[in-house]
Amino acid sequence: MNSTAPYASTAEPRMRHSVRALILDERERLLLCRFALTDRTGRPFVLWAAPGGGIAPGETPSQALARELVEEVGLVLTDEAPHVWRQEIADPAIAPGHDGVVNDYHLVRTTAFTPAGALGEPALARENVHGTRWWSLDEITGHDGPDLFSPRDLGTPLARLLADGVPDRPVLLGL
Repeated sequence: MNSTAPYASTAEPRMRHSVRALILDERERLLLCRFALTDRTGRPFVLWAAPGGGIAPGETPSQALARELVEEVGLVLTDEAPHVWRQEIADPAIAPGHDGVVNDYHLVRTTAFTPAGALGEPALARENVHGTRWWSLDEITGHDGPDLFSPRDLGTPLARLLADGVPDRPVLLGL
């Protein structure tokens, strides 16, 4: 039998695996990085996201998280950070060269500090990171400016995390 149906690929999607830290200070403020990006049409926008990044070949998620935090905000991890959220986004535009991203979020509690990444501002700017800010839950949920958060509805899972503590297994998030 001759079929003219298109071939259906069974290849696994090539996802970029990343780790991110939900860094909460003693006042339960969340430290976020300011990413200056452009959308698919070339329009600039700002995205506030948890510090972190890709897991390098041969690295464990814990090693990658420790490295990323030193590089981006200057925080040295001293304890294992519990895995609290997982975000899977199938969209090649988000991670060029990949079919999407998987972000695993870990909870890090610390006292407030002034972020100063070991990479320095010029290197962070090349990675589109242009500053950091401590945000309260009320500031996140009440934000009505043009800037976006990642995940978009950051306030909802953050409120749940603050109220209920570390979940038994990571909570699956949307975009």
